[in-house]
Formats: sequence, structure tokens, C-alpha cells
Amino acid sequence: MRQTPLSLALCALFASSAFAETLPDFVAETVVVTPSRFAEPDGVGSANVTVITRQQIEQNPATTLPDILADYAGIGARDLYGNQASNSTVDIRGFGAAAGQNTLVLVDGRRLNDIDLSGVVWSAIPLSAIDRIEIIRGGASVLYGSGAVGGVVNILTRSPLGQPAETGLHARVGSFDTQEVQAYGTLPGKDMGLTLAANRYRSDGVRDNNQNRQDSLYGDARWKLDQAEWVLKFGADTQNIRLPGSRLIQPSIGLNQLANDPKGTGTPLDWADRQGWQAGLTGNFNLGEHDATFDFGYRNKAQAAYFDFGGFPDYRESDLDMFSLSPRARFNLADHTLITGVDINHWQYGTRLSNAPGNIHQPVNHVSATQRSIGVYVQDQFTVSPDVVLNAGARTEQFSIRARDIYDPSAPGGAFGSGALSGDQNEREYAWELGARYRVSSINSLYAKAGRSFRFATVDEIYETNASWNHEFQFLKPQTALDAELGWETGSARRGGRAALYAARVKDEIHLDPYSAGIGNTNLPPLQRYGLELEARTSWQALQLSGAYTLAFARFTAGNYNGVDLDGKDVPLVPRHKVALNLAWQASAVTKVTVSANHVSRQYMDNDESNTLGVRIPAYTVVDARIEHRMGGWIWAAAVSNLFDEDYYTYAVRSNITADRYAVYPLAGRSGWLSAEYRFR
Repeated sequence: MRQTPLSLALCALFASSAFAETLPDFVAETVVVTPSRFAEPDGVGSANVTVITRQQIEQNPATTLPDILADYAGIGARDLYGNQASNSTVDIRGFGAAAGQNTLVLVDGRRLNDIDLSGVVWSAIPLSAIDRIEIIRGGASVLYGSGAVGGVVNILTRSPLGQPAETGLHARVGSFDTQEVQAYGTLPGKDMGLTLAANRYRSDGVRDNNQNRQDSLYGDARWKLDQAEWVLKFGADTQNIRLPGSRLIQPSIGLNQLANDPKGTGTPLDWADRQGWQAGLTGNFNLGEHDATFDFGYRNKAQAAYFDFGGFPDYRESDLDMFSLSPRARFNLADHTLITGVDINHWQYGTRLSNAPGNIHQPVNHVSATQRSIGVYVQDQFTVSPDVVLNAGARTEQFSIRARDIYDPSAPGGAFGSGALSGDQNEREYAWELGARYRVSSINSLYAKAGRSFRFATVDEIYETNASWNHEFQFLKPQTALDAELGWETGSARRGGRAALYAARVKDEIHLDPYSAGIGNTNLPPLQRYGLELEARTSWQALQLSGAYTLAFARFTAGNYNGVDLDGKDVPLVPRHKVALNLAWQASAVTKVTVSANHVSRQYMDNDESNTLGVRIPAYTVVDARIEHRMGGWIWAAAVSNLFDEDYYTYAVRSNITADRYAVYPLAGRSGWLSAEYRFR
């Protein structure tokens, strides 16, 4: 195996931190995490959890959550257009093109993943509102249900209670005519508090037809009583983006838009708009030795998109309502901690398809669907001794979807259309988990876990066309996975690290079908995923250094699929090696410099499950740097992204029709920004 300079540096870092004899006592650090859906000290359960603190978020050169998450082991970020992560996907443990529905993203425990496959709007939560981010790797369906197969990202926002009064204004300008303004404020109190944050972002993007205009508002109000706390959270966001499409390459005819016009667009008329708002009410109750939580959430999302398709336009408007109800309780018994709860999720979906915005009042197709799930779970954590903790859990979940399609052949553009027959599907799945943690010494712990996770297909994954290009509802089997993990953790927040070995076998993975004559989704043959994850951190006086290395394998394990032998083939969009290094230097009491470097090895393109195209997404290394200077209430900062002007892209897709044609989505070269922030206290 070829060693890169970054991987060699990481190995040296891990060795120096993992085996240092002067590490602080592990019990001196108390980091509160919520992988059990209740607060607990870090390092208690068997989950593989990484906590990204507010300080780490603020000093990172990146300005988007996917880029920040990509600095950690086992996590990749894939982007189509850049521009504030407007089309970014986070992938935990190598799910490739299916990552968006196998990585569950939460804000304060509530789902952001939707059934319309539109992707998580990462910018809806301003960075100023985030307290910390918790990454849970591996299957977590016992506590979180469908979709928690690769892992969970839980974004936890700041509480105004017990905090100093603070108001801040932040402005940033940068390359591609980027302008961003943030305002936030906290009105704290002992028993009541309020936080508000607003953000406005404008940028033209690096490519033609790449503009992004987005705004967001976030609020958090809390009331604390003797034995209870009520939390009301609300927010709204809008996004208007232009879609530049891909750059095409076909060597057989000398076509190479990436080399000849990397910033151009083949889709100058394409765009997408989104408006959303959400509200949630949570009650946390202390019942003596026990705890209970009642959580209710509502979210609405309205979207519109136009795709020209070379003169065969497609315009659609969709609306989605999501309700969630999640009561749960924790019973602290003698040597046991028992958690039980119910998750109820209800989606109401509707979309109208036409050939132009002016004709949407008479759509060609009007698709509507209702999707519901009810899950019941229980988890027991048993303390055998001060050094040994065992846990076991199980979940059962009922899923149903009912869909219909009203087709109007008399509508403009409807003469050559088709409609799908109404249909419904009812499924039941289960999950289980067993785990153990053994504290070897004050600074070392071993953990092991095994479990079963699952996910159900969503409405956008079942409404497709068949081989005759007629619309139909293609109901799919639930996807299931068995995974196991063995890990070691050492040290403290100042110096330490972790290592994990994992393996998973996935059955009936839900995925886009690139081989049939039509365009649809299907259940793939069996796959296996396994790998190694390393994280390390250390510090020397004013220097802090952290690093992460991921070795990932994702392969098909069976046979012939639509005429293509997939046995032993690599899953596309899963790099074998990923290395990240982060350096923070406190140059003075008021000046800090941070540098991050990410190296990703080559990977097969989407749609190349047969691994026969002969071209892969090239390996790349991207370095970002940031300098911050504080002066009174002012915080001045400057950053350079892609410092060495690397030509790279993180996504490419092989053509279904032409053997040597593929499409790539180039990202920005060297760019920079300046910011000023003032905090009133």
C-alpha cells in the first residue's frame, strides 16, 4: 500500500498520543453526550461517538457542516456545486450514492431526512446556534429507527439558560461575490431564556448559473420549573439556487468540457427553490431517580424546480408536511438504566408535474402519498462492575405508505405522458443491539457492539418509470444490515485517540438501478462493508494537532445482476483511504491560526457498479487555512480554501447509454474570505 505524507504524519501522531505515559486521568474529563437519547457522560456506553465542540466548530476553516464533519474518521462529504453546501451529502461508512438515506441527520434529536430525497438543508441551522455535534457511527436503528444504518449525526443547539447575555453581528465577504450576514442574540435567565439567530447568504458560485440565495431564522425559548423544563424551538429558511449541471467527457469523440470550460454550464435554464419552516415542543421531566421526555415536532417544506432537458422541459412543485411524536423515559434502577419509548412519524407528500411554471395549474401528473411509521423500543444498560458495562436493546417498527397518481393527458405536455396505478405497502421490521465496554485502566477502554439495522424506501424512491418509460410505483423490500464493531479509546480531551474495526453485511440495499432499460430504483444484491477508523489528538503548549484516518472497503458479495457480474466489485463513490489533519496554533493570547488538510483516494464513479469504465474519480488533497484575531469585542478572521488550487471533484457519474461518456461536477479552486464579528456582552 502506498503511504501518503498525510497518512505517515497521522501514524506518527497516533503513536505519540496513544502510548504517552503522562496522559491525564480519563475520569477528569466530563463530556455530556446523548447517544442514548438522554444525557450521559462520554465513554459510558458501547456506541462509537465523536463529539465536535463549539470551539472546534468556530476555529475550523470550513464554513459548512459537511466540510467540518469530513475532518473526522469514517465520514465523507460529497458535493455537486459547492456554494455553501447547497447540494452536499454526508456519508458515514461508505454507502456511496445511497448515503443520503443511510446517514440519519438530527437537530436536537429530530429528523432532517425527508421522504422526497431532496437532501438535508445544512444551512438551515446557523453555526452560531450550534453547541456541539455528536457523530454516532454504525447501525443505530434500535433508538433511532429507519435510516440509521451507516450512522447518526445529531446537531445540538445552545441553551440560553445559565448563559451570559450576548448579542453578535457577523459579516463575511469572499470570492465569487460571496456576502453573508449573521445576527444572533441570547436573553438568558435562571428559569427562562430566549435565543434568536438569523442568517443571509448570497453568492454567485464558481461556475456559470451557480448562484445561491438563502436566508434562515432560528429561535429557542426555554422555561425551567422545579422538576421540568419546556423547550420551544422554531425556524424558517428559504433557498433559491441555480443548477449549473455537469461537465461532460467522452474521449472517443474528443469531448472534454472539464478541460476546455470547467466553469461553464450545460443547463443555463435550470433552477430550484425551497421554503421551509419548523416548530417543536419538548418537555423534559425529572421524576426523582427517573427521567421522561415528551417531544413533538412539525416541519413543512415547499419546493419548485425547473429542468430544461434540452428543450423537453420538466417543471414540478411539491409540498411536504412532517409530524413527529416521541415520548420516552429513562428508569435508573439498581445497576440498570432502562430506556423505553415510542416514535411516531407521519409524512404527507404531494407533487405536481408539468412542462412549464405557467401550466402547473393543470399538471400532467399529480402525485400524492401518505407515509407513516410507528416504532417501539427498549434498551437496558447494565453495570456489572465499575469497569464493565453491558447493554442490550430491541425495536420493532411498523411502516406503511399509500400513493396515487392522477394523470391528465389533456394537460399541456401530457400527450406523451403516463400515470401510475395507485398502490400501498405495509411492512414491519425489527432491530437489535448488544454491546459491552470494559475500562482497562484510567485512560484506556475497550468496547464491542453488534446489531441489526434497517431502512424503508421513501416515496421518491418508488415513483419511477419502467422499461417502457411509463410511470409506476415500484414498491421495494426493506433494507437490512448486520454490523459488528470492536474499538479502543485512550487518553483525555488534551491528548488521546481511538481506533475501531467494523464490518457490516447489507441485504436488499435500496439503490438507483443503472442497468435496466428504464430509470428506477431497486434492491441490490448483498454487499459487505468493513474497515478501520483511527482518530488522534495531542497538544504541545500553544499547538493542538488532531488527525483521522479511514480505511474503507465496500463490495458486492453476490452474483449476476441484470447481466452484470457484481461479485467482488467495489461499490462506487467509496474511497479506500481518507486522511484528515488539523492544526491549531495559538500564536498569541488574541491570535489563532488553524489549518486543515484532507486527502481522499480515488474512487469509482456513480453508475459504474461493474467497475469497467476504466476511469475513476481522481485522488485529491485540499488544504484550508484560517487566521483569527480578537480585539475587545471584535473578532477578525480571514481564510483561504483550497490553498494550493487543487483541481478536483467529489462526484462523477457514468453514462447509461454511451460506453465511454461520463459527467463530472468540478468544485472551486483557490478562494478566500474575510469576516468581522462584534459580540456585545
